[in-house]
Amino acid sequence: MKMSELEELRRRVERLESRAEISELISAYAIACDEHDIPRLGSLFTEDAVFDTPSKLMVANGRKGIVDMFIKVLGIRGPGYHWTHDHFIKVDAANPDRATGLVLSHAETSPNKRPSLAAMKYADNYRKVDGRWHFEKRVLSFLYYVPAAEYATALNGDLRLVTPTGERIKADYPESLACWQAFEKAKG
Repeated sequence: MKMSELEELRRRVERLESRAEISELISAYAIACDEHDIPRLGSLFTEDAVFDTPSKLMVANGRKGIVDMFIKVLGIRGPGYHWTHDHFIKVDAANPDRATGLVLSHAETSPNKRPSLAAMKYADNYRKVDGRWHFEKRVLSFLYYVPAAEYATALNGDLRLVTPTGERIKADYPESLACWQAFEKAKG
């Protein structure tokens, strides 16, 4: 085997290992949220991380800010269960210590003792620090987050995001997506 082939094989193995480690990071986040494990949750983010939502319901900067935000968010919730579906992870070919990803997810939660269901996706930036992958940026977008009793009709309108105070606001997607808007316009 030529050295260049061996080097390419090494890079491919590193990318596969990075993807597996990032998948474990994503799962660790879901578990930490469900277990209200704040120290573990904080350890998953870089010191300079950013957490954001288009609705601005959850916004924080820096690991400490993110920890403080989750203390408030989880403080009004009882038991919950987050699970992830598909992960699309792309390791940066120019800088193998950076990657981006999209994670599709659902959650069962209980804000203010009100059983609720959510469908969401995370647009992520990941960075390897001291040999470990972390979230550098997470943007959480909700398709819906509604009381469980309203789930059957939740997708019938665009006010599919119920805030902790009970206010109904527009969901983060898909109506805001250019492809969705183009499709709606084309169908008439």
